[in-house]
Amino acid sequence: MPRETGRKLIAQNKRARHDFHIEDTYEAGMVLMGTEVKSLRAGRASLTDGYAQVKDDEVWLMNVHIPEYHMGTWTNHAARRPRKLLLHRKEIGKLVAKTKESGLTLVPLALYFKDGRAKIEIGLARGKKTWDKRQDLAEKQATREMSRALRHRNR
Repeated sequence: MPRETGRKLIAQNKRARHDFHIEDTYEAGMVLMGTEVKSLRAGRASLTDGYAQVKDDEVWLMNVHIPEYHMGTWTNHAARRPRKLLLHRKEIGKLVAKTKESGLTLVPLALYFKDGRAKIEIGLARGKKTWDKRQDLAEKQATREMSRALRHRNR
């Protein structure tokens, strides 16, 4: 049987891009239990309340919901347990330095399988003010209306 190739998206945190300015992104592996992988292969996960934090030179993914595997037995995992992220030492050093700045946090953006391995994309983010959110929505709506007008003009 050939190995799995390519990128298969499991979950995406669209709310994070609305609530935060994403300054930098990192791809990290995750330390998972077997039932967590099976649950992810079924396409079940939620990143909405998740965040990452650095503790003792290790990065931990907190509050990400991976539901229990329905065929699991007593070996099933806790749905919101902390999960260790696998990053290079230099990347962790950069994250430690940047998160010590005021207002920066680590937010999960996407959870996916890449060549058969579970990966998570985390973003170094700064919170948006409410007027920033309104301004982004107005810009998005204006570009949508312009493209719609151009489409109807060309008919």
